[in-house]
Amino acid sequence: MEGVGGDGASAAAALNQQRLELSKLFQYYLDKTTPHATYRWIGTFVFALLYALRVYSVQGFYVVTYGLGIYVLNLLIGFLSPLVDPELEPSDGPMLPTKGSDEFKPFIRRLPEFKFWYAITKAFCVAFVMTFFSLFDVPVFWPILLCYWIVLFVLTMRRQITHMIKYKYVPFNLGKQVNSLVIYVVVYISTSI
Repeated sequence: MEGVGGDGASAAAALNQQRLELSKLFQYYLDKTTPHATYRWIGTFVFALLYALRVYSVQGFYVVTYGLGIYVLNLLIGFLSPLVDPELEPSDGPMLPTKGSDEFKPFIRRLPEFKFWYAITKAFCVAFVMTFFSLFDVPVFWPILLCYWIVLFVLTMRRQITHMIKYKYVPFNLGKQVNSLVIYVVVYISTSI
């Protein structure tokens, strides 16, 4: 009887060890992809394309797609937002420059590019796996979900762009600072149409 309990504990320890080794191996390869942003995003685009083809071929899983779209929109907001939001929390730490005479401070994202990529890739993989279970295929009229998501996207991006203009920051590295003024004008005109 004592041997049975000991075998169960050793099996659990072996399983735990194997899971730890797989986790380390996964993290090793994930770390190796860090400097290769272009290839990472190409891979994510391929996953997104596979997902879109799967949804198109089965003509369903629109609620899963809508949830995926909301999640990606949420990630995009984090990617475009500064780490320290000047509107919410005035801080003694690095702040965004608000005047031309202010010292240049780099834009620090609330959600770094690598975490943004990783979260989007995981989301597409999870959504793809969900399309194989009929439990998640809730019958809905998909054009309403699409219209609602587009309205949500436009309103959210308008608020984000207004915030960017108000606090004078551009979350992308565009070279000279003169380029940011041109982008503000183009974005402002496109949102006011």
